[in-house]
Order: sequence, then structure tokens, then C-alpha cells
Amino acid sequence: MDPDAVKSTLSNLAFGNVLAAAARDYQKEIVAKEKTQAASASHDEVDLDELLDDPELEKLHAERIAALKKEVEKREVLKRQGHGEYREITEGDFLGEVTGSEKVICHFYHREFYRCKIMDKHLKGLAPVYLGTKFIKLDAENAPFFVTKLGIKTLPCVILFKKGIAVDRLVGFQDLGSKDDFSTRALENILKMKGIIDEKKKDEDDEDDETDSSVNRRVRSSTAQDSDSD
Repeated sequence: MDPDAVKSTLSNLAFGNVLAAAARDYQKEIVAKEKTQAASASHDEVDLDELLDDPELEKLHAERIAALKKEVEKREVLKRQGHGEYREITEGDFLGEVTGSEKVICHFYHREFYRCKIMDKHLKGLAPVYLGTKFIKLDAENAPFFVTKLGIKTLPCVILFKKGIAVDRLVGFQDLGSKDDFSTRALENILKMKGIIDEKKKDEDDEDDETDSSVNRRVRSSTAQDSDSD
């Protein structure tokens, strides 16, 4: 027999054996994976049943429900106290309003002042976002007693109250770069820094951006109309 032919035949046999062995190994691997997946699925089902009957999970769920209920009740109480909206009050209402909530922002304004209208728009946008703080405004012309008592000389003047005590104020736009086109976010950051509104969670940031853009659009639209009417 031709030695080269014998060598070729043996080589082909060896290659065939390798392929057969590889095929068997691959089949074993597939079967093993299927068994593992089946066992995992069965284990998941058991875990799910166990979780459904887990007293610790039920306790956490009950605590979460209780916390949410408490938060809803708190928000309702604040709304009854005038939180969640930007409201105009009278001089007669003033003491009751600023002493009736822990944190109050009061804008002393003049109806004809351009910058007071700008401040109005931004505060109106922030009021529903920061329910823990009361947002109100008072016509300075109709509140001479408190304008004198609080030493208000420049409008707009936004006075910050904590537990009925005036702790800080924004006079004109001095803290806002002395520019009319400041953003709601700029005012928001200053109020946060002064501790009159609370920090919010990160998942609320996108909503803030939408609020900021919406308020700024309303400010530009309103001021443009004012300019046209002048």
C-alpha cells in the first residue's frame, strides 16, 4: 500500500474522531445548559412564592403605604394652610399668614412696577413645586404699616419668614445679577441657599427644567405685551 495513502487515511480518521468528539462535547454542553436553566426557573418560582409569603416584605410594604399616606395627609394640611399656590393677601391677613406656617415667602410689590411683574412670574412658578413653603404677595401701597415696620424702601422686596420672624430678604434684583432676564432656577437656587425652600430629589430635576422654561416663556410673553401696551 502506498505510504502516502495510508498516512492520508489515518489523518482523515483522526480528524473525523476529533469532530465526533467535539460534537459529543457540544451536545453535552447544550444539555447541561438546558438543565441549569430549568433548575434556575424552578428556583425562581420557589423564591417568588417565598417572597409573597415573607413577613418582612409584608412589613416593609405596610410601612411604605403608611409613609405615603402620612405624606398625602401632610400635603393636604399644607394646602389648607394656603401652600401650593401663589396668593395675594391683604394687610389685615399678613400677621396670620406669616405666623401660620413655618416657612413663608412674601413679595411686597407695586402693581405698576415692571420688575415686580417679573418677580411675580417666577414665584408663581415655584409655589406649586415647593409645597413646604408658603408663597404670598402683598401690595405695598395697601400695606403702609408693615412697609414701614419692615423698613421696605425698594420694590420688589421679597421677605423670607421662618416661624413668623423675618430672617432675610431679596431687595430688587441685587442677588440676581441686577438683570431682568434671570432664570427661575437662579431665583430657586438663592432661595435654597437661604434655607427658605427645601432641597428636592434628583428625579425631580427634569420637571424643574420644564418649569423653568415655561415660566421664562411666560415672563417674556408678559413683558413683551407690557412693552406693546406702553
